[in-house]
Amino acid sequence: MFIGNINLDVPVVMGILNITPDSFSDGGRFLKRDDALRRAAAMLESGAAIIDVGGESTRPGAARISEDEEIGRVLPVIEAICDVTDAPVSVDTSKPGVMRAAVAAGASMINDVRALQEPGALNAAVELQRPVCLMHMQGQPQTMQDKPQYTDVTAQVRQFLAKRIQCCVDAGIGRELIMVDPGFGFGKSHMHNVELLANLRQLLDLGQPVMVGLSRKSMLGELTGREMNERLPAGIAAAVIALQSGADILRVHDVAATVDALKVAQAVAEARLT
Repeated sequence: MFIGNINLDVPVVMGILNITPDSFSDGGRFLKRDDALRRAAAMLESGAAIIDVGGESTRPGAARISEDEEIGRVLPVIEAICDVTDAPVSVDTSKPGVMRAAVAAGASMINDVRALQEPGALNAAVELQRPVCLMHMQGQPQTMQDKPQYTDVTAQVRQFLAKRIQCCVDAGIGRELIMVDPGFGFGKSHMHNVELLANLRQLLDLGQPVMVGLSRKSMLGELTGREMNERLPAGIAAAVIALQSGADILRVHDVAATVDALKVAQAVAEARLT
């Protein structure tokens, strides 16, 4: 199965590249173009199939920045990566102007935590006709962790994503270009996240590829008592669980370790079928 030029016949790893001063995990580390390019090259060498470039932090409590500032952060990095590799580059943004600028610079995918709900975003995605990932988020980053509530988190996430898929299809985006992300950590408590992961298979009947981002998330810290930079083993466990539950794309910080874990999990799965 392909979505755009991305082969999803086997699960793939998306490497996270934050061009931000305030992201929860690696804010400020890759603001310089050359540092970002080296990081992207290292992730690709470690087995990442996609590089996801973001210029605005969406951590809990994060403030928004202007479209021009976001473009100024991501454009040089996207251009530099696309100059040296044919690997797909995704732009992590909700702003239509950033989407257009990023695709013009070589990005081949749009990853939107607001599921194309910002003014003009859906129209931009229809115009650009690139693969798009629609994510669920309750609220906005500034307030999303202020006592999020659900009656059935999995059912409500699924319902939201189904509506957004249909909205995109009605607007002119083919289903073959649409992915979904349940949005772990975005307007969800620790237990909401655990429940959502336990029931991830319920999203498969949406008929779209599923992307998950669990890397270094606070839910892992809640479960293990570990600080952010000590959550790799928990993140690997969560990634394998997501893979076994049908996830197609794993969005991670720690590419090499995740790729190794998926190789083992995939080999076992294939052997079980023979």
